[in-house]
Amino acid sequence: MSITTTLSKAISPERLSDNPSTIEAHSYDAWPVAIKWRQQGKQPCKPEAIALPHTTSEVSALLKQCNANCIPVTPWGLGSSVVGSPLTEAGGVVIDLSEMARTIHVDEENLLVTVEAGKRGDILEAELNDKGYTLNQSPQSLDRSTVGGWVATRATGQLSSLYGGMEDQLIAIKVVLPDGQVVQTKQTPRAAIGLDVKEIFLGSEGTFGIVTEVTTRIFTLKPYRRLETITFDSVNDGINVMRSLTRQGIKPFLVRFYDVDEARHAMQDPEFDKCAMFLGFEGIQVMADAEYDVVLGICKENNGQAIGSAGVDGWMGRRYDFSAIEKVLAQPGGVAETIEISDFWSSIEGTYTELKEALAPLADEVLCHFSHVYAQGTSLYVILVGQVEDAAAAEARIKQFWDISMNICLKRGAATSHHHGVGLARKAFVAEDQGDGMMVGRKIKAALDPNNIMNPGKLGYGVKSHLNKGEV
Repeated sequence: MSITTTLSKAISPERLSDNPSTIEAHSYDAWPVAIKWRQQGKQPCKPEAIALPHTTSEVSALLKQCNANCIPVTPWGLGSSVVGSPLTEAGGVVIDLSEMARTIHVDEENLLVTVEAGKRGDILEAELNDKGYTLNQSPQSLDRSTVGGWVATRATGQLSSLYGGMEDQLIAIKVVLPDGQVVQTKQTPRAAIGLDVKEIFLGSEGTFGIVTEVTTRIFTLKPYRRLETITFDSVNDGINVMRSLTRQGIKPFLVRFYDVDEARHAMQDPEFDKCAMFLGFEGIQVMADAEYDVVLGICKENNGQAIGSAGVDGWMGRRYDFSAIEKVLAQPGGVAETIEISDFWSSIEGTYTELKEALAPLADEVLCHFSHVYAQGTSLYVILVGQVEDAAAAEARIKQFWDISMNICLKRGAATSHHHGVGLARKAFVAEDQGDGMMVGRKIKAALDPNNIMNPGKLGYGVKSHLNKGEV
């Protein structure tokens, strides 16, 4: 019996498909390796069917059927992952949540919004802006990612230095377990009543269940904003500034620090020869101006020079534009990749230097910036761009980037991902990164998903095919 026939017991046949074009559309995401697969005509991550549920009840019915028949399930938002998170290695069915995109409730008194998991970020942001609110969750993929996807990958946005990531903004979820049971976590500002169940699913990339509704914090739009660009002669000076402002408890809504190679792009000036930091302050004017003055003092103590807001103004207008990387990848021999990690203040400069030096021989450009700061450390975002002879060589080069970068991070004790997640790109490295935590995750996986149907293979939990009922 085909998968579509089996699943037609759970959902209308009109919302099930094994059409080759639909299958192909769900065989690739935005991971550069997947883009190179497509250019070569390769389809290694090919589902057997696509389901398009409209309700949590339909997701529940689908999972009951899949679990009873050991059919692998891969959740899908908008397919914008850059690490292969929604790609199946075990066939089975992709459950596409993109049509579950309603805004259920905006709670203006408690500053909450509840939406279905397939809600696209920019559409929700526009709806909230019309009411005087904002998510302050602004990944570069805002217009091509979903709120459910943010939960599944523990995403964070460009303003996290003040507003935090999804782990800080998430209030409650509705999730369907692999056996079809529906779980709704309680909405509360904070609680000390045992396990915080939503944390099990945050960052789990669909391996424990499917999130179908999300309640997250929202914020009022701020009345005042002040921006500034600071130049530095060295990466060390900029790192010292970022560490100092976190120690003093100052939280600009925007902190982005570029090494000299990426600063040329950020400033859109090929002759620019300094490192550059973009800073933003918002809120009540007197308070934002006071923070601005204190941070500028810290910058001056570390050889920083304010040059006005033009650089950061320009970036704010194009901050969701990913087209430069897309244009490179559109060429068969075009090589481009983005790898984001994090490390403590005590070691981030060494990690930056080692990554930069190790990757430089393999790319025409190695561009680096630090864009999320915390009391203990910061993220590091590496952009690699180059050109090789064809798509096969580009695929091999991109995989080489990953091997080198991940092994350096593991050796140095850095986190191998800051906000893109694991997917296929980091799968081989996650067990070593997680250490003893991997054992706990596997025990949770075994308890919730004994048939291993949920996104099998992701997060290092193994792959099981319904075709042979065995490990692959």
